[in-house]
Amino acid sequence: MDVQKFIEEKIEEVKKTVGNERAISALSGGVDSSTCTVLADRAIGDNLKVIFIDDGLMRQNEPEEVHQIFSDLGINVDIIDAQEEFFTALKGIFDPEEKRKAFRNTFYTVFGREVLNRGAKFLVQGTIAADIIETKGGIKTQHNILEQIGIDPEKGYGFKTVEPLKELFKPQVREVAKELGLPEEIYARMPFPGPGLATRVVGEVTPERVETVRKATRIVEEEIETLKPFQAFAVLLNDRGTGIEEGARKFGEIVIIRSVESRDAMTAEPTQIPWEILFKISKRVTTEIPTVTRVAYEVTPKPPATIEYI
Repeated sequence: MDVQKFIEEKIEEVKKTVGNERAISALSGGVDSSTCTVLADRAIGDNLKVIFIDDGLMRQNEPEEVHQIFSDLGINVDIIDAQEEFFTALKGIFDPEEKRKAFRNTFYTVFGREVLNRGAKFLVQGTIAADIIETKGGIKTQHNILEQIGIDPEKGYGFKTVEPLKELFKPQVREVAKELGLPEEIYARMPFPGPGLATRVVGEVTPERVETVRKATRIVEEEIETLKPFQAFAVLLNDRGTGIEEGARKFGEIVIIRSVESRDAMTAEPTQIPWEILFKISKRVTTEIPTVTRVAYEVTPKPPATIEYI
């Protein structure tokens, strides 16, 4: 792929699509949405408003860190607190696919409201080829897929979508991001699912359970950083295991460590993590998160498993 040519073509494409209308960019801080945001900013400048929805499902300190990164790039980001709305939508839902649909509906409802309130006609989002393939193939519903599954966003939510990266896979998106001048902490960062930590909580998604998996994920990322896996994170199971605390029996939560190597996220193999790193992760998780009594490492490739748990 000629990266510079791709950038030039997509900037012109966004200009032509949006014209003199206003657009909102759905920024999450991941490489896909970040790349789209910079492309759209170069294409339509002041006609673009960048919004980060704080759904309460992001990694630790994500809203503040993303705001600072884009401020350094000269792009202002509005942070919208919608945590209560998302947790209400996810309350009482246990089925993985229903969780994704609940997240998707809330995501577009919130952005639809912001688009209309700000007089915009378009929503720029970081859909990539793998999102479309997995959704259309029935593997799992990606939250940022509408038209591809027969939903008209203009009729349903009041805006049209702009998806400049939908033909690319993750490695190509990273090339574009790097060429656009995004910092390494963005273009080289591990993938993070659109529905955030909701995909890493097996069972009902509550603020308390999300906080547990958020802390565990930060520990995993810190301890595994030198290995530079494609993706590494923690998962909170909907089950419990017996432990010991101060000589007494304790019935606590179970955390799974997941780390994989992949190129395009279509297939993946488990990372061969040295024992000393695994042991340190386990020790830190059970010490720093008192509700957790057990930690396990999962070694299933994709396929038959998916990378994320739900």
